[in-house]
Amino acid sequence: MKGKYNIFVQNNRLRYDFVISRNITIIRGDSATGKTTLLELLEAYDRDGDSSGVLVKCDAPCVVIGGNRWAENLQFIHNSIVFIDGCNRFVKSEDFAIHVKNSDNYFVIVTRDDLQNLPYSVKEIYGIRESGKYAGLKQVYNEFYQLYGDVKNTQLGNQDILLVEDSNAGFEFFSNVWSGEAHCISARGKSNIFKLLQKFRQNKILVIADGAAFGCEMEKVIRKRRKTPVFRHGDIRRVHLICVSN
Repeated sequence: MKGKYNIFVQNNRLRYDFVISRNITIIRGDSATGKTTLLELLEAYDRDGDSSGVLVKCDAPCVVIGGNRWAENLQFIHNSIVFIDGCNRFVKSEDFAIHVKNSDNYFVIVTRDDLQNLPYSVKEIYGIRESGKYAGLKQVYNEFYQLYGDVKNTQLGNQDILLVEDSNAGFEFFSNVWSGEAHCISARGKSNIFKLLQKFRQNKILVIADGAAFGCEMEKVIRKRRKTPVFRHGDIRRVHLICVSN
């Protein structure tokens, strides 16, 4: 599967209308925002069709999977949008990550957790909120919004350390560009970035990471950045982050 898919889900009380554009989409949010309800509507439609009272419109089949037989069920699902509740433990497994990598499906995972084994984009992490677009009507309209799709930095140029995720051409490029202005360090992979932020907690740091795969680390970095103080002798709010992705 390639490209964007618009998904419309509705019953007599709720309506969801959203677009997904990559093979992995993460849906987050607090309790009672409609995450589980979305899965329940899709599951009801998949099970009972029109008699479920649910209307689903999409150019690709939308299915919900879960339970111990998830791998067996995935063998028979192709070119579909697969919705999964993050309460299923298998979503954190290496086995599931391998299935996703080799699959021709799109996956939408409803979870509050960071999924370290999956390379999802910071631009494909969404929350659900009730929209005021249809205020005054009986029907409730739920919309998705990007959590980290517009990470900006307007205070560049005075960092002590430039922390680059890449250890090859990207690191070499930024080392030359920032020569004499900041100490350039390679994190040698996205999973090491947070550890290095702790190590250099007293410095002003600019992080450059691949946004297409940094989603699993994003929440951890942002969550810690908002707390004061995060570390005993420093504040991670000194950190600025640029996620480069297409």
